[in-house]
Amino acid sequence: MSEKRTELSSLGEFGLIGRLAENIELKHESSVKGIGDDAAVIDQGNHYALLSSDMLVEGVHFDLSYAPIQHLGYKSIAVNVSDIAAMNGVPEQIVISLGLSNRFGLEAVEALYKGMNAAAKDFNVDIVGGDTTASKAGLIISIAVHGKVNKDKVVYRSGGGNNDILCATGDLGGAFIGLQVLEREKQTFLANPNMQPKLDDYQYVVQRQLKPKARMDVIHELNELRVIPTSMIDISDGLASEVMHLSDHSGHGFAVYEEQLPIDRETYNTAVEFNLDPITAALNGGEDYELLFTIDQKDHDKLKNHPDIHFIGHAQPKEKGNVLITKKGNQVELKAQGWNHLSD
Repeated sequence: MSEKRTELSSLGEFGLIGRLAENIELKHESSVKGIGDDAAVIDQGNHYALLSSDMLVEGVHFDLSYAPIQHLGYKSIAVNVSDIAAMNGVPEQIVISLGLSNRFGLEAVEALYKGMNAAAKDFNVDIVGGDTTASKAGLIISIAVHGKVNKDKVVYRSGGGNNDILCATGDLGGAFIGLQVLEREKQTFLANPNMQPKLDDYQYVVQRQLKPKARMDVIHELNELRVIPTSMIDISDGLASEVMHLSDHSGHGFAVYEEQLPIDRETYNTAVEFNLDPITAALNGGEDYELLFTIDQKDHDKLKNHPDIHFIGHAQPKEKGNVLITKKGNQVELKAQGWNHLSD
């Protein structure tokens, strides 16, 4: 009789992480926070160190047929910095490990690092080391980031309170719509290699996909305004998914208002062109790398005029659930339908 086999895709990324975390025990007093947030938190005496890592795998997370390798280098740094931002911290050092197949020559690796160096400059982080090895599966990028945060300013996913205001930075859905544009142009090229890509009308959404920005600017502005979010997470797997994470960790539900969702005009129009619902793209698209956070109501006036922070909902008792309140006033249950990295 064969042993039972559970497909990883049935668990999903976070289900797998939760299952593995069940058997992990923290042994050191300095390990303040382990698995379960955007970064681990380590007590360093007068401050907390923040540690996080991400892996990007060719054919799973990116397609080099349309992703310029220099942009890919930039994105690989930005997505890691975003995890530090989500803890209200500041990134300081990056370690880079690469798996390289024989398809890549020196020039390609140098182009990758040109993008990484540009991101390191933009986010004020040092590249301090790493590793390289051969790969039989294309390009693999694994990055670990170290940052720090004052002990009284660290923000977890779990801190939100009832009636806290739910905020999102920037705009949502653009990265997902940009991916649809790139995939369409790829299929057009495969059908006719003489066709030139038509991207001029989609520059914003394409950039949102290929070269996202970590919102360290918002973290610095919140610090200047003396606003410490009560909870926070970065939007990597779709707004609905991240709202569910905040809900699970805080023990509260959330009401999100459809009419308050920030969607760029180009994102909206391109979604309609593709016969996609812009609201669905904003809720479930992912890879925007904006910040989703809650604030105490007393901080409302400090942020109400900020052009890039949007009040999209509020925390509510857990029994009321996580709902989208439509423009007509109907309540629809929020469901996390973001991308499953472990699916086929």
